[in-house]
Amino acid sequence: MVRSRYLQAIFGLLLIFSADAIVSAQRPDRWSQKTPQLPGRWVYLGQANLNGRVDRDRIYVGRGRGRFQNIQIRVDRAPIEFYRVVVHYANGRSEEVDVRHRIPAGGQTRAIDLRGDERAIDNVEFFYARGRWGPGRAPRVRLYGI
Repeated sequence: MVRSRYLQAIFGLLLIFSADAIVSAQRPDRWSQKTPQLPGRWVYLGQANLNGRVDRDRIYVGRGRGRFQNIQIRVDRAPIEFYRVVVHYANGRSEEVDVRHRIPAGGQTRAIDLRGDERAIDNVEFFYARGRWGPGRAPRVRLYGI
């Protein structure tokens, strides 16, 4: 009886540690200096939770995250209408990229090519239409690079 409870406790701890390891592996590491890039794999660069009170927001990436040839914007929770998207590079230059106007909840842009070869991104600035989203339904914009 004592032995079976001991085994159950060990099994429970192993299950908790395994679940934590799986969640940690899926979550991007904010504190790492360099995000490893595998060929053909999208790398999570950051997100912005929009509130509808302002008409612009920014996702900070930082030159330490690496260099990218393409970006992709993914939207969830609610649709959003973009007016402009500007990529600000680590060298101080900027580029306005073409984004289709309205992206539905669960939608995403195509792979957006960045000018030049691989570029270090400082931040990406979004200009969008204000919305009246319900509580907990405001759009979340996530940025990926490859």
